Amino acid sequence: MEGEYYKTKESVQEYIQAAKGFDGKELIEKLAKFLPKDTTVLELGSGPGSDWAILDKSYQVTGSDNSSEFLRLLRSKNPNHEFLELDATTIVTDKRFDGIYSNKVLHHLTDVELQRSIQRQHEILSSGGVICHSFWKGEGSEVFNGLFVNYHEEEEIRAFFGRQFEVLLVENYEEFEPGDSVLLIGKRIA
Repeated sequence: MEGEYYKTKESVQEYIQAAKGFDGKELIEKLAKFLPKDTTVLELGSGPGSDWAILDKSYQVTGSDNSSEFLRLLRSKNPNHEFLELDATTIVTDKRFDGIYSNKVLHHLTDVELQRSIQRQHEILSSGGVICHSFWKGEGSEVFNGLFVNYHEEEEIRAFFGRQFEVLLVENYEEFEPGDSVLLIGKRIA
């Protein structure tokens, strides 16, 4: 991943302010149709913890981030919960999960890194495990605020994940503008 945006206190505070009022509640409601309550979930890229808090109401959620600043904040607010320092590409952990969730995190990976991440997710998911990921919709890539952003169309997402996951749902949704985002839910193929 490019840049150090999420690595400083200032950028983390800037992101927290910019993200106020936005969370993945609707995405998590869709995930709940495929992943039973009280199962184990790994959230990749917990950031300020908005989605983590929603997931925590229904699941045994383990948060993670690649930013020590976000992890420091998350751990201080939630001292009795587990937060791992993980890179979304390599996901170095010996734990297994029933589900893996991310909201606009995997778009920071190059296509090669995304393929590695998908392979690693497949490895750490239990049999029949479910993934739920959102992406910015579009073509190409850019560096925005010092961060690499890789846009994806629905068919491209299907192709990336379809080798190792049964695609249960791929749909466009609106975060800022109609159809600017894509949601994928898939089930691990044995």
